[in-house]
Amino acid sequence: MTSPTQQALVSLRGVRFAYGEREILRGVDLDVPRGKVVAIMGGSGSGKTTLLRLIGGQLQAGQGSVVVDGQELGGLGREPLYALRRRMGMLFQFGALFTDMSVFDNVAFPMREHTRLDESLIRDLVLLKLDAVGLRGAHGLMPSELSGGMARRVALARSVALDPMLIMYDEPFAGLDPISLGIVGQLIRRLNDALGASSIMVTHDVSESLEIVDYVFFVSDGRIVAQGTPDEIRASKDPFVHQFVHAEADGPVPFHYPAPPIMEALLGEGATGSRRDRRAVQ
Repeated sequence: MTSPTQQALVSLRGVRFAYGEREILRGVDLDVPRGKVVAIMGGSGSGKTTLLRLIGGQLQAGQGSVVVDGQELGGLGREPLYALRRRMGMLFQFGALFTDMSVFDNVAFPMREHTRLDESLIRDLVLLKLDAVGLRGAHGLMPSELSGGMARRVALARSVALDPMLIMYDEPFAGLDPISLGIVGQLIRRLNDALGASSIMVTHDVSESLEIVDYVFFVSDGRIVAQGTPDEIRASKDPFVHQFVHAEADGPVPFHYPAPPIMEALLGEGATGSRRDRRAVQ
């Protein structure tokens, strides 16, 4: 799966990134081939969303290279970077719809912002995008009138409004009921294939993701610690992957936060001191 850079739409090499003194990514190598759906999984705070922001040009790597469609993001000026970002779509966690705009206007927004299309053509395109996610009949509703699943589907229609070459999803399944989750998952796969795009999906939902993606990267402690196809991931003997896929409470990611043995805590100096303090109060 790790294709040569020239064959990949997105290629990261030796990427390091820190927020101040706190290092988040510690030398990440990652390729996203054209036309594929890739998942990035890992525990909370492992750097998954930071990877999306680096690929989208919102952040710049401290070290290493981030190449999208043959362009090194670190060397791009403002205008070329914005032009490249217009070819990307983004589905934010929980949708992030504009609450004071109708469903129609939410999907039309990127078309009006980044193109000079006539309103009549924008109308047709918006209705086509909404029809693709099954919500053409809801075009006049406001976000407050939508269920969580419907809102996510509208956000998905907005993310593909400009037929992007790359679509990024930040926790697209968060908060969805099983029916909506399944619908959104299948839409992600179908829209990616219909557009001939590439998709990168940050997610914790193992079962649904493994049904629709082509490849998975696992991130832990700022590094890619495992990768493979869905079948390889399911059969993996790697302790971290096994714990994550099977939702085990203890393993490489420990259940207990580091602490002295419980008996030492109960019977040791801390406990003696506590009893002494209680006697003093009495």
